[in-house]
Amino acid sequence: MKKQDSFSGYHPLVNFLYFGLVIGFTMFFLHPVCLITSLLCAVGYHIKLNGQKSVSFLLKYALPSLLLTAVINPAFNHRGSVILFYLPTGNPLTLESVLYGLAAATMLVSVLLWFSCYSSVMTSDKFVYLFGRIIPSLSLILSMTLRFVPKFKTQFNEVKEAGAGLGHDISGGSLPKRIKYALTCFSIMVTWSLENAIETADSMKSRGYGLKNRTAFSVYTLTERDKYALLWLALCGIYLLSGTLSGGLFWRYFPSISGIISEPMTVSFEISYLALCMTPLIIDIKEEIKWRFLQSKI
Repeated sequence: MKKQDSFSGYHPLVNFLYFGLVIGFTMFFLHPVCLITSLLCAVGYHIKLNGQKSVSFLLKYALPSLLLTAVINPAFNHRGSVILFYLPTGNPLTLESVLYGLAAATMLVSVLLWFSCYSSVMTSDKFVYLFGRIIPSLSLILSMTLRFVPKFKTQFNEVKEAGAGLGHDISGGSLPKRIKYALTCFSIMVTWSLENAIETADSMKSRGYGLKNRTAFSVYTLTERDKYALLWLALCGIYLLSGTLSGGLFWRYFPSISGIISEPMTVSFEISYLALCMTPLIIDIKEEIKWRFLQSKI
């Protein structure tokens, strides 16, 4: 069951800027400390949002993806100067390719987890609020796309259960009947998807969505805490961007492993990145302590 966290209650601009920074930095920072930091914070926030359901997701999808990516890279990438041994094909297995595979796997899983957290926090109404006036058509399409998968899954389960009640169960019976029922179910879902898209488009058009002088009601207000959060995210983003441009987070894997970890300036960038990634968790912990303190005063 998904849990509403305190960070989700912040202004949509704060939420969007945060995920833009952490996802962008995760994709471009190949420094091992940054990758591990991003992965651990993404796992922690994912568990905070989804509870026990997150553990199942991590074991079924995240962990196998990490292991698969880490294994595939050294099987095809043979660059590097430190040869561990030779594969049966005669190609060398190098230490650099193994470590790069682990780094790429960590980056991939971290990005997937951050996007999962993004879909939980940045709802479609928040996205439309931010970009509805700037790019109305594109924002509507993106918001519909983001909510299409969970909505499609829910509708598919309803159609499958209705079919099972009529004796058209796709999980039992002979193979030809299962294929026939599955195709029928797929045909129903395609028809439903097209009709739903047309109904949504007609509904938004009738409400004047995208017109220049159209007004819109919004429940979001930029408060003082949102301004402080935006200032904090902007400072972290600028500091980390200056760090990577100045070479403070330099790390390479080929042709040999080389990089900076423990220099004072690099440590300051690593601490700043940790603080940035942990921002939602820090906010949640702060609000929880505050709530318990207020409860104790009652």
